[in-house]
Amino acid sequence: MRPFALIFALLLLLLTWAWPASAHEVRPAYLRIQQTAEETFQTMWRVPAKGEMRLGIYLEMPQQCKVQGDILNWKDGATFVEQGTWSCPGGLVGSEVVISGLERMMTDALARFERLDGTTQVARLKPSDNSFTVTATESWGEVASTYLALGVEHILLGIDHLLFVLALLLLVPNTRKLVWTITSFTLAHSVTLAAATMGWVHMPQKPVEAVIALSILFVAMEIVHWKQGKPGITRRWPWLVAFTFGLLHGFGFAGALTEIGLPEHAIPLALLFFNLGVEAGQLMFIAAVLLVWAALKRMSWPQWAWRVPVYAIGSLAAFWTIDRIAGFT
Repeated sequence: MRPFALIFALLLLLLTWAWPASAHEVRPAYLRIQQTAEETFQTMWRVPAKGEMRLGIYLEMPQQCKVQGDILNWKDGATFVEQGTWSCPGGLVGSEVVISGLERMMTDALARFERLDGTTQVARLKPSDNSFTVTATESWGEVASTYLALGVEHILLGIDHLLFVLALLLLVPNTRKLVWTITSFTLAHSVTLAAATMGWVHMPQKPVEAVIALSILFVAMEIVHWKQGKPGITRRWPWLVAFTFGLLHGFGFAGALTEIGLPEHAIPLALLFFNLGVEAGQLMFIAAVLLVWAALKRMSWPQWAWRVPVYAIGSLAAFWTIDRIAGFT
């Protein structure tokens, strides 16, 4: 195995992976529809800002719905919020809710419909599919497919999580140890994802995000020390470091899942398939890394080539750490 070929391949993959994520205009929009009576509904429509401008996406309730009073509008940080109460004769079951303008954007919208009986329906709207039909109940298959897709999307757009995995791949020397390392990371973030989502433990999200960035910086520094002939704890016991930081990464996953919400009638199922989606996306990333390495392993690179991706990862992680700590206030 030629380390410089592997490292160069990983750098190319990192840049390729980061580009689609940066091409997304903003984080997803979020719609909550809460049924308060048989024919009365409250809506909370959160539209991400692009700078100081509101994205041109709009909620269109079914034709039979009439707004009661005025729609309240305010800006909450980097989000524009619209709240209203609607009277919908006959209810919403079988009716279509549309997010107009979404087809012209490069962002998604998450919709959550809460029924009187406490059950929920969650839908992911995309530019190619900007509406959903309200149902009386939600099948287990719909829950599973929705949360599986959300899990895959979250990890593939979570560049900080992928950078941590990439740094581990750079540091772990053989396949067997790599398998144990990734398994440890998976088990750890699965535990805290479940515990935090179920409300058994709680961690403030901003410090968690800062420590996640710090974990990437730590592994990048460990790579440098190893290359200088001073292998650290991550080189000797990578599974232990992966498990420890995996617990923190799980809190990061839980923060995203908490924003989406879980269907009350199928919490274990939704949690399971969100986690499976995260794992599927992670395995896709690792497989892509190995495929790129296989294609480039016969190429020769300068001895210093390993520094390029390592210092790039470390610099980006350092910037994230400082930026996220600065955001505490």
